[in-house]
Order: sequence, then structure tokens, then C-alpha cells
Amino acid sequence: MVRRLLVRGMVAGFLASLLAFGFARVVGEPQVARAIAVEEQAAHEMGGSHAHEVPELVSREVQSGAGLFVGVAVFGSALGGLFALVFAYVYGRIGRLDARATSVLLSLLGYVAIVVVPFLKYPPNPPAVGDPSTIGLRTALFFTMIAVSLVAMTVAVVAARRLLARADAWTTWLGASAAFVVLAGLAHAWLPGIDEVPNGFPATLLWQYRVATFGIQAVLWGGLGLIFARLAQPLMAGRVAPAR
Repeated sequence: MVRRLLVRGMVAGFLASLLAFGFARVVGEPQVARAIAVEEQAAHEMGGSHAHEVPELVSREVQSGAGLFVGVAVFGSALGGLFALVFAYVYGRIGRLDARATSVLLSLLGYVAIVVVPFLKYPPNPPAVGDPSTIGLRTALFFTMIAVSLVAMTVAVVAARRLLARADAWTTWLGASAAFVVLAGLAHAWLPGIDEVPNGFPATLLWQYRVATFGIQAVLWGGLGLIFARLAQPLMAGRVAPAR
């Protein structure tokens, strides 16, 4: 059963990555191109007439086309596989939900824990923003925020399961949500902030890039949850496990 779910998860992740790739090409890439243009213009002004371009190892056409597709497809397929494994574990453990409802709920929780909460603390920046010497620190802090957010989400879900036996559903999920917000808020306050946006960088461009990045992830996670729900439902039909 787990192997069949894993295959379906990877297929769902790949199909969702196609949707995310299309969204990234239409909405995200124009913002990246504009950010690179701003960076090149700033470098030209600083270097004056003696400024010269460093040849690219990979052209922008390849980066925004085949490179973007391969990266998104590999990430989406891997994410789909992990999603299926988590689904196999939580199915029947978070209430009397069928496969479709479990898949959609899981994708929503994953999007909040892995995308929304970390991005609110360390929002994505376009290529022209950021100090290359701090990329290691920024990456470590970002993944630390993801890990803390996942732990907070796990604690909230486990608490909700235990509270369901003592309180109504509304009170249970409200309390679990509050617990998650408190834990995530403490992590936000504890971890150091990083603000490397240079003075003069267009605020509108920065905002549009970040919104596009949120949108790409929303399309990926939403597509994954809905497509996997469709693929897993026939396999899990008649196997709705009691809440444990």
C-alpha cells in the first residue's frame, strides 16, 4: 500500500510542478528579469565605462526555461513522495476524514508550516538582493525556521487529537491553532532577523517578486493536495480508518 501511495505521490508532485512551472514562467520570471536588470544597471553605474560583464556559465534563457523546469520538476516529485509517506502515516489519525479531505488538509498544513511561516520571517529576495558572504547564515536560519515551524505544527496536531476526546471540534482546532501561532511567534522573536535589501531597490519590484514566490508555492502545494486526493481516493476507498 505504501509503495503504491508513494508512486501516486511522486506523480502528483510532478503534475503539480508543471502547474508551478507555468505560473513561474508567466508571473515569476518577469520579476527576476527586472531584478537582474536593476543589478546590472547598478553595477554599470559603479564601474563606469570600465565595467565589464562576467560571462555566464548558464545563459538566462536556459535558466528560465529548461533549468527552471528541471529544478521545479525534481523538487515537486520529491515533495510528492514525502507527501505520500506523511499521508500514509496520518491517514485515519486526524479525524474521520476520507483520502481526499486528508490530502487537502495535509497540503494546507504543509504550506503553512513550510512556506508561510518561514517566509514571513525570512522573505525571499530576488537575485539582485543579498550579500553573497552571508548566504550560508541566511540558509541555515531559514531551514531552522522551517524545522521549528514543523515541530510547532506537529505539536498542534497532536494536541488537537488529544483534545478531540474532551472538547468539541471548534474548540479543539481553535486551541491547536493558537498553540501553533504562539510557538511560531516565539521562534520568530527568538531567531535573528536579516535585512539586506539595499537602499534604492524598487520596493514595488521587491513586493511583486515576493508575492510571485508565494504564488508559485501555493500553486505547487495546492496542486499537489488536489491531484494526490484524486489519485489516492480510489486506492483508499473503503479503507477509512477510525480516528486513533
